[in-house]
Amino acid sequence: MASIASRQGWRALLTRPREEADTLVAALAARQIGALVEPMMEVHFRSAVLDLAGVQAVLCTSANGVRALARTSGERDLPLLAVGDATAARARALGFTKVESAAGNAADLVRLATDRLRPRDGTLLHVCGKDVTGDLVGALRARGFAVERSILYEARPIAAMSDAVREALRHGEIDFALFFSPRTALIFTRLADAAGLSHTCETIIALSISAAADAALGATVWRARRIAQRPDQAALLGLLDQLIVECGCG
Repeated sequence: MASIASRQGWRALLTRPREEADTLVAALAARQIGALVEPMMEVHFRSAVLDLAGVQAVLCTSANGVRALARTSGERDLPLLAVGDATAARARALGFTKVESAAGNAADLVRLATDRLRPRDGTLLHVCGKDVTGDLVGALRARGFAVERSILYEARPIAAMSDAVREALRHGEIDFALFFSPRTALIFTRLADAAGLSHTCETIIALSISAAADAALGATVWRARRIAQRPDQAALLGLLDQLIVECGCG
């Protein structure tokens, strides 16, 4: 768990995978907000052999999928369509040379693939984890594409929150909680309930990347619940900036 001091005394709980939290921690520090990094899931990569013959493009719906692909294959020149900017940035950082971002969600990725690719040019490969939300494969097959899915990792929920985060919740030391997926939001609420700490959320503002992530918070009572206008980190940070202005602390 990482902690950064804040001149304002504000702290945010980040539930993202540790590898994806670095840029967010830096963005919060620039806003004088401290960070507690507590990934709600642990990623376990699988051993696999990918046959990329006849594949015209790879579709990645998460940064973990990109990391899994990079571990499994040395191919870096195959076109890679990413669901969002963070996933695309991870792909470029890992050496993929033909990367394009849908800058949104799975539906946006379907639109991007349909716009850029043609069914006759080959198979699409969706690299993903064991648990998949939505029906990206079905949507693309309905548009005439041949699509294969390769499960390269499994994201398993953590068994319990760390002592440091439980203490921070217990003593009211967390002001914001940022949720980037319905699954992480659901895991958090379950762990907080199991630890007898659900009531501590009443002093925390929950910021969710999507309506689905917000809905996964269920009946837990928060100080406030806000949803980003777009499903990406920039929009979530923009939402945080609005709150800072509303508090008169900008």
